[in-house]
Amino acid sequence: MLKILFDRYINFVTGYPKFVLFCIFMLTVALSIGLPRFKLDASSDSLTLEHDRDLDFYRQVSKNYKSGELLFVTFKPHEDLFSDAALEVLASLQGSLSKIDGVRRVDSILTVPLLYSPKPSIKELVSRQRLLTDDDTDRVLAKQEFLNSPVYKELILGADGQTTVLALAMGVDETGIELAERRDNLRLKRDLEGLSEQEQQELLQATAEYLAYRTESATRNAERVAALRAVVAGYKNDAEIFIGGVSMITSDMIAFIRSDLQVFGVIVLLLMIAILGAIFRSLRYVAIPMFSCLVAVLMMLGYVSWLDWRLTVISSNFVPLLLIISLAIVIHLIVRYREYVVEKPQWTQQQLVAETLRFMARPCLYTAITTIVAFASLVVSDIKPVIDFGWMMTIGLVLALVLAFLLMPACLMLLPRERVRTRGDRGASMLVKASGANAGRSEPLTLYFSRAVAHRGKSVLFGSFIVALGSAYGLSQLRVENSFIDYFRSDSEIYQGLSLIDKELGGTTTFDILITIDPNTLAGDVEEDFGEEGDPFGDADPFEDDDPFEDDDPFSEGAQRNASPWMTLAGVRQVEEIHDYLESLPEVGKVQSLAILYKVGRDLLGNVNDFQLALLERSLPAEAKAALITPFVGANGLQTRFSMRIHDTYPGIQRRELVERIRNHINGLNKYEPENVQFSGLLVLYNNMLTSLFSSQIVTLGVVFLGIMLMFVILFRSFSVALIAIIPNMLAAFSILGTMGLLGIPLDMMTITIAAITVGIGVDDTIHYIHRFKEEVRLDGDYVAAMHRSHASIGRAMYYTSLIIIVGFSTMVLSEFIPTIYFGLLTSLAMFAALMGALLLLPKLILMVRPFKVNVGESKVNLRYM
Repeated sequence: MLKILFDRYINFVTGYPKFVLFCIFMLTVALSIGLPRFKLDASSDSLTLEHDRDLDFYRQVSKNYKSGELLFVTFKPHEDLFSDAALEVLASLQGSLSKIDGVRRVDSILTVPLLYSPKPSIKELVSRQRLLTDDDTDRVLAKQEFLNSPVYKELILGADGQTTVLALAMGVDETGIELAERRDNLRLKRDLEGLSEQEQQELLQATAEYLAYRTESATRNAERVAALRAVVAGYKNDAEIFIGGVSMITSDMIAFIRSDLQVFGVIVLLLMIAILGAIFRSLRYVAIPMFSCLVAVLMMLGYVSWLDWRLTVISSNFVPLLLIISLAIVIHLIVRYREYVVEKPQWTQQQLVAETLRFMARPCLYTAITTIVAFASLVVSDIKPVIDFGWMMTIGLVLALVLAFLLMPACLMLLPRERVRTRGDRGASMLVKASGANAGRSEPLTLYFSRAVAHRGKSVLFGSFIVALGSAYGLSQLRVENSFIDYFRSDSEIYQGLSLIDKELGGTTTFDILITIDPNTLAGDVEEDFGEEGDPFGDADPFEDDDPFEDDDPFSEGAQRNASPWMTLAGVRQVEEIHDYLESLPEVGKVQSLAILYKVGRDLLGNVNDFQLALLERSLPAEAKAALITPFVGANGLQTRFSMRIHDTYPGIQRRELVERIRNHINGLNKYEPENVQFSGLLVLYNNMLTSLFSSQIVTLGVVFLGIMLMFVILFRSFSVALIAIIPNMLAAFSILGTMGLLGIPLDMMTITIAAITVGIGVDDTIHYIHRFKEEVRLDGDYVAAMHRSHASIGRAMYYTSLIIIVGFSTMVLSEFIPTIYFGLLTSLAMFAALMGALLLLPKLILMVRPFKVNVGESKVNLRYM
């Protein structure tokens, strides 16, 4: 039945080539119409786990504590920062920045209140707020306050006393949070209970509304960053200025991805054309592969655009990989077709095309299926962009295979039969002797590899063993980390800005710790835990009758805020204990908590008691209260928050270990229930992703090798052949991961896919080689001669494909985006490792095991697997 259907397919594609091409053209046009809908995505959804409750908690914390997104502008004037001229420029810059759409507030050394310049009395603290720009402010004292005070140290002025930072507050995106919560709640109910038909429609609507809002938000963000850059450009002559922040990273990542897709897409295509021309020296064998590749890419991009399936930093890599796979399939078809041209000069064009399809259908189908298994394994990950990448590659592989078996034969049928050439095209028709005698200058380069296997087989095995040992050591050095600073070149503006903020101005990645007191134990335990001196707020409020702040304090939250056990002396002492521990960690930058209020109180009032602490709270100006109290007390006074930033550039930082170290320390205090100590912030979200990366890499590799091993057993109907086939692929995959470990390249969300890519590429060469070896050994039963002929025929197609890919992807080292550089180099290395495994180790294993039992008869050779 299958043979009948396949024959009908061949008759159709060779009999009606114009109709086939017309249908493909119309489908390509229809899908390409959706390209204007094409979008890139670098939002938090694309950089975190798909089902991450910590992401929901992070959004809730942002909403509750009004901790919106920030952009940073560093400012280092050419003259003294505290001179009138420099402050005038700074004020002008701040005014320009405050006019940018979406910026709610700009904080700098000009606008923050001074508490130590000089130290005020409580009366002075209530009566006025001192600023740097006041005429009677001592700027020397102010500078010392910015450098050394618990409030501003490592926050607003660099250690050099010359570099300051302006913080642009965007505000909390409450609309986006509400839309995300609505969608996520419906998703959770769908996964746990199922949805009614009406709720399914609500989920579709909620998803569409969230995506639409996220698109608008991304557009506004890009415009805001562009406006920020335009403003900063006007002050470059007055100071050294850099910008940074999460919005900046997101905007630049999208810009780099888009640029790399355009620039390197064109470069890789041009190199493919040049190398194909040099190899085949025929216009038709350049045009047909490139036509097939471009149609496959256009169709897939159109398809994902119509579905509003957005490309992320990871899934955007499917475009060059689809080019690789499409090219590999077509080159294998062309090489086999040209061999038939030489071997069967009496055949018509239709016969040549039909026999090429018949011979190559099985190996191409099996290579496609095994490669699909490799990429489909990525869907077991919890990371959405990795899942998307797996599905995109799976669909793209099916499309590439179908197009290759439609476009290539249809195009050839419209062209005249190729004239027979003898130079370099004999392929399998060459009878290469086992002795390896020189066949002349026209012999394929791949014969050097077959001779190495025949005459230096032990060296091949020894070299493979050394590679395995090196890979094992490299794997032990492989670490799981993710640092956005490292995504950019060190000479780029964004790297310099982020690095400066990270090293001198308190760190970059946010990290929050929230500790909540259980209200059920509050009555019994507060006195023991917090109240050696009692709770002054349990009695009548001494400020109740005459509170000058009752009306005009916009941050007042009533008696419950004042009654917070954290705002007692014992409470802030416990906060200070944790605060000081966090500050002692070298990976941790600026730490902010209620402990800063306590430290300020001690500096201003000496040893404070509960009453003085309450007096200080009420005496602080609104701006100071908003900085020292409001961001750190929540949940009706039962929760306190530690807000800090992490030094991403700290040498050898291990984020997962850092989080666990902090968790164990706080739990070791035995003062809080573990479930009441919660972590949040970008560090937690990325740590969850990294933890999933580590586990999913193990699961992915396990699924890949298990699935491909089963495919090999089904394909070759022999466990021994399947084992021979899987060994070079495993070595190639582990050698890539080992190389990453040796070179210090971390396993992150960008490099997690490289193992699947290596296996996906390697299995193609393995299947094609074994399939051809099986055919060649039928001729005379001579394993060594069959190896030489296989190298001279299918080995050439493997070599051509690998050469084009290695050269093409090596050009990505010119990118400004480090993940693109890693992707290009690792893909090229993966292609090289797969090729070496297929041309050296694989044939050596076949010669050693000799898994094919050959019976030579008078007219034909029958082959079966032992």
